[in-house]
Amino acid sequence: MKKTLFLVGFFLALAIGTTYAQKFAFIDMEYILGKIPAYENGNMQLENVSKQWQSEVDKAAQEVEAMYKKYQADLVFLAGEEKTKRENEIVAKENEINTLRNKYFGQQGELFKRREAIMKPIQDDIYNAVKEIAAANSYQAVVDRASATSIIFASPDIDISNQVLARLGY
Repeated sequence: MKKTLFLVGFFLALAIGTTYAQKFAFIDMEYILGKIPAYENGNMQLENVSKQWQSEVDKAAQEVEAMYKKYQADLVFLAGEEKTKRENEIVAKENEINTLRNKYFGQQGELFKRREAIMKPIQDDIYNAVKEIAAANSYQAVVDRASATSIIFASPDIDISNQVLARLGY
């Protein structure tokens, strides 16, 4: 009798638990971003400007390398004052290069600012579309499967990436 009562209670608890189950959905941010032309264009712009800035930094680095080689070649002929002057010029040029790198590629550099200006509106639109779909379908959580490395398998039935694209007009 106790065993039967326990089983009935267990199945009743299981039924109640599934009634209050939370709904989840997945998106694939890489897939979504790959279907948005503005994102691809923005990436190309950023890549082009990044290459331009990198060539500027590389050119300056080559100048320092040439200065250093010339200094090494002339070292036996240099007096103390001239030697110190050349060393200081090389160090100053290296510092300029580091400043230039930070200006373009640092944490708050130009590349970061441009990426933010180009990509943030796109990401905000995606976020708002996901938020609207989640509210309309009573999803408790929407997980990005592209960045969720611990998800081994997720049913394609709960992937709402195409709904997000449709909401965005793609």
